[in-house]
Amino acid sequence: MADERRAPLTRDRVLDAAVDLADAEGVDAVSMRRLAQELGVVPMALYKHVAHKDELLDAMVDRVVGEIPATDPDLPWKDALRTRVLDARAALLRHPWARRVLEAQEAPTPVILGHLDATIAILLRGGLTTDLTHHVMHTLGSRALGFSQELHTESTAAGTPLDDETAAMFVAAFPHVVAVASAASHDPGSVVEAGCDDRFEFEFSLDLLLDGFERLHRDGWSSTTARAARRTP
Repeated sequence: MADERRAPLTRDRVLDAAVDLADAEGVDAVSMRRLAQELGVVPMALYKHVAHKDELLDAMVDRVVGEIPATDPDLPWKDALRTRVLDARAALLRHPWARRVLEAQEAPTPVILGHLDATIAILLRGGLTTDLTHHVMHTLGSRALGFSQELHTESTAAGTPLDDETAAMFVAAFPHVVAVASAASHDPGSVVEAGCDDRFEFEFSLDLLLDGFERLHRDGWSSTTARAARRTP
């Protein structure tokens, strides 16, 4: 640590320390003052490398997105897209705080735009029209960056054990919710609802989308034709 603190302060060192701190303690632990303490410098020294906290957070997320490997250009488009999305998910699982920062961003950084551009290139190389690709990217939404926004993911009450009387009342009031929830596989470490198998649910929805995109591509789908069909009595 002493040798590291004597090393010249660079933007890379600042970002490495910030990512390490967020990985260890969460993004709320990252402040300019705390980061300066970790690096053994005065807070003002950091402002030579990052102008403010928002720039720091954007750069930290860029580091995470930069971990997503390039996708093999020789893969069929459907396999390539699946691989890229799951590689993005793996990067976010290594840095769980990054999802929160991505959700709060007002505009994508050039690094994120580069990731999205490479993802779109997979579809266009596969022969999908720009029209269909536009709608594919809308449908993928946050999955293009490795996460999906589920209902009530922040709810802690959903995972709280119920006493017998309350459980019986819940079953009586919401029988269909209980039936569906009880039918699913479970994973105690999941981040998708309480106990659902996170990886399985993510891949299940991704594969459904990919199959649908493939069918539309095969059928020569266009938004113009689809809109016209909806307007037809």
